[in-house]
Amino acid sequence: MGKVYYSSFDSTWLKKVFVASTERGVCMVDFLAQEKTFLKELKRSFPGEIIRDDRKNQKALSQLEKYLKGKLRCFDCKLNMKGTPFQKKVCSALARIPYGETRSYQDIARAIGHPKAFRAVGNANGNNPIPLIIPCHRVIESNGGLGGFGHGLKVKKELLDFEKTHAL
Repeated sequence: MGKVYYSSFDSTWLKKVFVASTERGVCMVDFLAQEKTFLKELKRSFPGEIIRDDRKNQKALSQLEKYLKGKLRCFDCKLNMKGTPFQKKVCSALARIPYGETRSYQDIARAIGHPKAFRAVGNANGNNPIPLIIPCHRVIESNGGLGGFGHGLKVKKELLDFEKTHAL
């Protein structure tokens, strides 16, 4: 397996934000986690040599910092998505949700041509290894409920409120 490069920066409300990439692009983002926990998950998902290197992640770090200051609405860094073809379809649909807007799990299921697969969409959404850049927080229940979020519903609501405030 190849090398995986990771970096982090401090955020006022998401504490530490971690980014990892391979030569193909960003492969993992996490926040509100301890470095040890992030590295353990990174090693599990991407076996190989793990190297701290802020230069390799400069573009993603810069874009995430701008996003968290309300100065960036759309990411354009290269991604190295792992997952099944279905998960990749879901992530592609998530990436098309406009900043400050939401879609339901059902909307995403329809958008990828599997209108009854909203639960599978929820599972794929929950397994998104690149949150924020692939905005899984923008997916909600059809009835307007928040649904789930790996970093907790409080953080999901904060992200949605933050985007609505900065979308104006």
